[in-house]
Amino acid sequence: MDRGKGGIKRSTIVDANGIRLGLVTAGANRHDSPLLAPTLEAAREASIELPEHASVHLDRAYDSKVTRWLLQRQGLVGVISEKGRPALLTAGLRWVVERTNSWHNAHKKLVWCTEREEPVIDFWIAFSNVVIIVRRLIREAWTRYRWEQRPARRP
Repeated sequence: MDRGKGGIKRSTIVDANGIRLGLVTAGANRHDSPLLAPTLEAAREASIELPEHASVHLDRAYDSKVTRWLLQRQGLVGVISEKGRPALLTAGLRWVVERTNSWHNAHKKLVWCTEREEPVIDFWIAFSNVVIIVRRLIREAWTRYRWEQRPARRP
């Protein structure tokens, strides 16, 4: 956390394909852990039911009793890297979130966001999410098409 840092922070919850389920923005100088509850609430407000006992992969910034209590109360399983210890192999599953963050950062407006108006920031994030979802749908359709067009195997 850098108290003097400008810009925005995006706290995101995504599914296994990297599609955004919930998102909360805050100033870049905020700590990550207080944004967890609003992020989970944003997913619920979007009428997205998280499966019971779904795993939530978090980095060391979330390693606290408060976070573990919140996840337990929501019926979620927290896979949290512990402070002061090497990360577990399962901590590597955070790459899905990091990939989505990278996709957002491909739209340079979000990397160097100097906007102060929340509706403008929300627009750019929503626009970026639309581009990400359309690209994922096109990729999935193309993969299915190629799979269906493959030659049949002969015995």
